[in-house]
Amino acid sequence: MLASVITAVHTLVYADDAEAARAFFRDVLGWPHVEAGGWRIFKTGPSELGVHPTREEHGGETWSTNEHHEITLICDDIQQTVAELRARGAEFTRDIRDDGFGLTTVLKVPGAGEMMLYQPKHPPAYNL
Repeated sequence: MLASVITAVHTLVYADDAEAARAFFRDVLGWPHVEAGGWRIFKTGPSELGVHPTREEHGGETWSTNEHHEITLICDDIQQTVAELRARGAEFTRDIRDDGFGLTTVLKVPGAGEMMLYQPKHPPAYNL
């Protein structure tokens, strides 16, 4: 295996209310952060990256989407995580469901839209 010069993934969230989103990541999710030149940058933990096709056929049905990027949060126990986040004031825009690849729900990020939260059924890559 080749040694990588890439040391991490830096994720950007563009928010209509950046302060509300920053407070959510700090206070509700409890992510540690650094202040860097006026920016609050959060430690998000291990990461992994999946590449999905924009068009695919499955079971006689064709599915397609535009090229885009998504941020998805991973947890080990979705029931417990949702309960803990709700106790801290988090809101979810739909109930937990089984999407095949994992159990999912959608977390509302104040001032910044929504993010999927999921408990994967696949082996995680973030701990390789």
